[in-house]
Amino acid sequence: MHDVIVVGGGPAGLSAALVFGRQRRRVLVIDGGRVRNAPAAEMHMYLSRDGFPPARLLELGRQELAAYPSVEVRPGTVLAARGAKDDFEVELADGARERARRLVLATGQVDEPYDIPGLAERFGRSVFHCPFCHGWETSGKTLAVITAVPQEAMLALYVADRFSDDVVLCTHGPLDLPAEIAKKLDERGVVVNTEPISEVSGEADDVTVRFADGSVLRRQAVYHRAPTRQHSELAAQLGCEILDDGTVRVNELQETTVPGVAAAGDTAKLPAVPDAATLVSLGAADGVRAALWMDGGLFQSDLGFPSE
Repeated sequence: MHDVIVVGGGPAGLSAALVFGRQRRRVLVIDGGRVRNAPAAEMHMYLSRDGFPPARLLELGRQELAAYPSVEVRPGTVLAARGAKDDFEVELADGARERARRLVLATGQVDEPYDIPGLAERFGRSVFHCPFCHGWETSGKTLAVITAVPQEAMLALYVADRFSDDVVLCTHGPLDLPAEIAKKLDERGVVVNTEPISEVSGEADDVTVRFADGSVLRRQAVYHRAPTRQHSELAAQLGCEILDDGTVRVNELQETTVPGVAAAGDTAKLPAVPDAATLVSLGAADGVRAALWMDGGLFQSDLGFPSE
């Protein structure tokens, strides 16, 4: 029986495991090895690691955890989770079963770019989802924003305001923009192209967007805030409340609605912060927060005091 099983070996999961390890908790981290920002060469806004390769951060994190003998990091995929507080069981793809008193879900989300040939292949390299993460590097460049969601047109306004004087909003078909947004786009000089997109090709600083009518747009970078889905169904299997956008409902302590189960990183969201950013630094902070409070609950339980 482990004290805690952490499902997910990204920044949130490894950060949680580090806290538990330093408190001498017996922890198993099950790492599926598929992190959301794997295509990106750099991460940003993580103090002392700005511009650092995301894969290198995880490598260093695993090396640090090796100093704590009560922490095991095991490659694998968790297919199922069941049980209740003080006795959870997870089933791995290789048939192994492991038990723990508590669970931390840090399985993250998956980006699902529009079904446009060439778009997904460039996601994170020349097609970017976040101006906070990549805006500085695209300063002064010719930009396109691809979205079929009216409110997401605000992204085109944002990058036009901060990073470029040459922005084209590509709506991948007719789009009924709110009048106020359309007016602001016109005032900022953002061109709106409503032609369906047939292909995205090229590499960073030389991206070609081809349209169904045969026209071509050459850009140095593209922004596309892709729809997302949960990477794992474990939270739903356990009965955790799922919000309308697919994220797991948590409170300020990263606790889900199921006692003994916490969720951290992109997996989870506070309902009071519906548009929370998904950054590496915030994911790591979620993992630390979840582990601190969960360890406190385990401590009270160890002493025989009631814990929530």
